[in-house]
Amino acid sequence: MLAKVSSTSQVEARPAPGGGNPIAEYFRFAERGTDMATEVGAGITTFMVMAYILFVNGSIIAKPLGLDPAAVAAGTALVAGVMTIAMGVVGNYPFALAAGLGINAIVAFTLTAKGLDARGAMGVIVLEGVAITILVAIGLREAVMNAVPLALKRSIGVGIGLFILFIGFSNGGLIGSNPTGQGTPVFLNFPTTPAHAVFLFGLGLTFVLYARKIRAALILSILGTTLVALAAGVTSFPPTDKLIVGPNFGTLGLGFQDPFQAFAKLGAITAILTIFAIMLSDFFDTMGTVTGIAAEAGLAREDGTVPGVGRVLMVDSVAAIAGGAAGVSSNTTYIESAAGVAEGGRTGFTSVITGVLFLLAIFLSPIALIVPGVATAPALVLVGYLMFTLVKDIPVGNLEDGLPALLTMILMPLTYDITVGIGAGFISWVLLKLVRGHRADIHPLMWLVSGGFVIYFANVWIQSFIK
Repeated sequence: MLAKVSSTSQVEARPAPGGGNPIAEYFRFAERGTDMATEVGAGITTFMVMAYILFVNGSIIAKPLGLDPAAVAAGTALVAGVMTIAMGVVGNYPFALAAGLGINAIVAFTLTAKGLDARGAMGVIVLEGVAITILVAIGLREAVMNAVPLALKRSIGVGIGLFILFIGFSNGGLIGSNPTGQGTPVFLNFPTTPAHAVFLFGLGLTFVLYARKIRAALILSILGTTLVALAAGVTSFPPTDKLIVGPNFGTLGLGFQDPFQAFAKLGAITAILTIFAIMLSDFFDTMGTVTGIAAEAGLAREDGTVPGVGRVLMVDSVAAIAGGAAGVSSNTTYIESAAGVAEGGRTGFTSVITGVLFLLAIFLSPIALIVPGVATAPALVLVGYLMFTLVKDIPVGNLEDGLPALLTMILMPLTYDITVGIGAGFISWVLLKLVRGHRADIHPLMWLVSGGFVIYFANVWIQSFIK
């Protein structure tokens, strides 16, 4: 069974049309209906939407782990650049990678709370990456992806879209937690600041450009909104003497220095459960991202599977190891890649462009500070809508598919966690199939993965008994 499923990861025959351009032929521009200019624009758009991670990652992990924020930023750009280029060349999909939000928070807070230092925490990420790479090598990770029912795959894409949209409004400053601690958990900030006004301007500009089918609508809206942000004083140019900064790669090799510290400090069972929980998060975040964005790009098959996904998963798994080894946390495929897809990106050349920009950002990182979050947030809102349109293909009237799909879609933005939504969807789908007498519809791997999610959700309770 696994061997048969894994056959989809083989490189398919590449068509000859390319006008004699080796790049066009390698990346199959003709087959996917794209061209060089579109791919370059899409790559730039993806980078512009993702560039925030260069600074956010350091703000999350540097202080708790005692690391130099500048070194974290440089390492983040380096690994993101190298692995995104690898995704483009090896996987030939417009997916970009960087340090995963959520996993870096686990590293910064959960692992340090368990008593691990920077070397031990990054060592856990390395071990998690090794484990998930082995699953790819034996075909199990792809087999799990192909065993997931189509309704859940589509709901994952919709949920990610809602999550992106929520992030967009949050980054734009209009949605946040209630400052009073009373009333609703999510609070609407009425536009009262210049940043709010810039976001609303960008949102309107994005909608207008896209509705008018203007080429490069997203990147034009980002650039236009950035200019307004500069005029409004929301952002500013960095000092001239800081435009070129020598990179500091002080975190490189951190994850290899003491990779088994978790076993020494936590004990074998707790260490294994911790690695397993992080692996599940990494595993299904990528699954949701890849299936959702591939569907939006029109690159998935009718049954929701992604041709050549084995190559994509291998690069993504190696990126987890690379991120831990470089001391910047696990790197994973980013949901923001959907911005480049919305701009027309259809091949790995989009990723190559994004990766090159990440490498350039190592030396010119202050320039990325010019683009504020309120300028990229409108693009996220639009991308969220585009991914949400997949909801039309979900049989919501069927209880066995509709209820798990709803839980998958709604819990992602409500919990700010893709894994929670996927886990709830998996467990409820298996449960409903079982109680309604449709046990034969449940793939053996769905039993296995759903059981893994039960352990994931019960992890804290289980560890309370171990201690």
